[in-house]
Amino acid sequence: MHISFLDLKAQYQTIKKEIKKEIEEVLESGNYILGPKEKEFEKEIAEYLGVKHAIGVANGTDALVLSLDALGIGPGDEVITTPYTFFASAEAVSRVGAKPVFADISFDDNLNIDVRQIKKKITKNTKAIIPVHIFGCPCNMDEIIQIARKYNLYIIEDACQAIGAQYKGKKAGTLGDIGCFSFFPTKNLGGYGDGGLVVTNNDEIAEKIMTLRVHGSTKKYYHSRIGYNSRLDEIQAAILKVKLKYIDKWNQKRIEKAKLYNDKLKNLPITLPKIYDENHKKHVFHLYTILTPKRDELKNYLEQKGIPTGIYYPLPLHLQEAYKDLGYKEGDMPNAEKASRQALSLPLYPELKEEEIYYITEAVKTFFERV
Repeated sequence: MHISFLDLKAQYQTIKKEIKKEIEEVLESGNYILGPKEKEFEKEIAEYLGVKHAIGVANGTDALVLSLDALGIGPGDEVITTPYTFFASAEAVSRVGAKPVFADISFDDNLNIDVRQIKKKITKNTKAIIPVHIFGCPCNMDEIIQIARKYNLYIIEDACQAIGAQYKGKKAGTLGDIGCFSFFPTKNLGGYGDGGLVVTNNDEIAEKIMTLRVHGSTKKYYHSRIGYNSRLDEIQAAILKVKLKYIDKWNQKRIEKAKLYNDKLKNLPITLPKIYDENHKKHVFHLYTILTPKRDELKNYLEQKGIPTGIYYPLPLHLQEAYKDLGYKEGDMPNAEKASRQALSLPLYPELKEEEIYYITEAVKTFFERV
């Protein structure tokens, strides 16, 4: 059996007519940047998330950069985030001239940032925390909010992998000062190109983001600040408008498949992702990730059986060459380093068939019977 790690074409087949109709309407309209589809999408996703403002930008990385810029964070400032995430979470901090400060992760919280470690990293230069809802699982936001209030820090939620996830009934990305989302094609809500979103309930922040995304301009050819060229294009907005209608259904399928994985893989010498009571946390499984000291051997074995896997992430951010000047060394973030050695993501997407999960899990069982 040949299995895809992710099959974007399978999803497209289910909504092809709607997608083609929306794209055709955009092409016929002649409005390709910040047009009516984009405005409609912003309105609809703001209602879905339960926020006052949703602002489309070019990608998830820009969402983070513009958010930091809008908060006035720059040279001399520090921002605390996790070393176990995609590079953009820290890169955005560096891009505005601030310093990323890494706090280790917790194995008790699905590889999210460890709240206890955040407290240890706060200095007089700390201005914000970027919690990353890794793989679609919300961080422990109550504790993070308490810390932010105590030390007068901003919270920018990196919810790029967590559209539709919830923490105590509230959508991920809506609990801090600002939330950032990515619509990269592989995301749970993905476009057919790049795209991103910034959300906030703060009118002043929203006005700054809307200005920053169009070269710092509120009126054409008049510029009140130095900005960026970062807009969600009309075709991507039209596509995302269609897909937004299905996101809860697709996320629920991900959750059901993750539960099936957990059931079939229990009692093996691997660490499975936690599935919480949804009244506490709704984990939407952007990725289904297990931990095993035999990661590389298991990966090779599964690939021989036609089962692709992914390693997220092979080198934590504090050990990346780009951040060697920060002075971190191996052993500084033991949990993140262990996760980078042991984490293996198995195929998971809404259209993945149950028989494919049975095949994958039987192969995993067979591997551990042999070792």
